[in-house]
Amino acid sequence: MLSVNYCTRMEPEIKVVADAAELSRTAAAEFEHVARNAVQARDRFTVSLSGGSTPRGLYSRLAQSSRNLPWDKIYFFWGDERHVPPDDKDSNYRMVRETLLSHAPIPPQHVFRMQAENPDAAQVAEEYERTIREFFGLKAGELPRFDLVLLGLGPDGHTASLFPGSAALHEASRLVTANWVEKFGHYRLTLSAPVINNAANVMFLVSGAEKAAALQAVLYSNAPAEDFPAKLIHPQNGRLIWLVDRAALPVARQSKPA
Repeated sequence: MLSVNYCTRMEPEIKVVADAAELSRTAAAEFEHVARNAVQARDRFTVSLSGGSTPRGLYSRLAQSSRNLPWDKIYFFWGDERHVPPDDKDSNYRMVRETLLSHAPIPPQHVFRMQAENPDAAQVAEEYERTIREFFGLKAGELPRFDLVLLGLGPDGHTASLFPGSAALHEASRLVTANWVEKFGHYRLTLSAPVINNAANVMFLVSGAEKAAALQAVLYSNAPAEDFPAKLIHPQNGRLIWLVDRAALPVARQSKPA
C-alpha cells in the first residue's frame, strides 16, 4: 500500500482566462514560476507532462521563451501515454518532442518517456514505475513528489488516463498502471491518482466548449468520481490550479468574475 500524507487539503485555485492563447500564456508563466522556485529550493525541477491538444500551446510557448528557464535542471516525465511507439501520431511523447523537446536545450538524459513501443503494456508500466522509484530514491510504500503535474480534462471527465469506470481509479499500490480502456479497446499507461495527489503543484489546463459539461460535473456537482475521474485529484499538501478558458466555463457561471 502506498503511504499518503493526508494532513492538509488546500482549496483549488480557479483562474478563468479569455481564450486558448491566454491560457497558454498564463500556464507558461505559472510553469516558469514553479520551476524557478523549485530550482532555488532543491536545485532541480521535476515535471510530469500532459498529452492531448490543449497543452500544445503551452509547450510551444515554453520553447520560444527558452532563455527564461534553467533547462539543465529540469527533468521531464509523463503523466500518461498511449500504448504506441514514440513516432506514432497518437504518441504523447511525440507531441511534446515536436513542440518543446526539439526546440529547447534540454539534456537528453533529463527526459524520461514511457517505453510504450513494448507490446506488453503491464511491463511498460512496471519499468516506468521502476524508473520513477530510482530517480526519486523511493523506499517501499513511498510516493514521488513531483514539483508540477500538468493535467487535461476530457469531455467524459477523464484526466491523465484515468477513465470513467476503469480499474486504475481504484489503484492504491502502484505508481504507474496499464489501464484497460473499454471504449478504445486498448491499454493506456498512467500515473495513479495517489502519485498525482502527492505533487507540490497540480495544474489542469481546460479549453473549449466541449469541456464545459465535464467541468461543471467535476467542480460544481456531487457526481461520483467513478463517472468523472478528475474529481479524484485533490493534492495533499500541494496546490491545485485550474486554468480554464471562457469557452470551457459552464454557461451558468460565465457571467461571474474570474
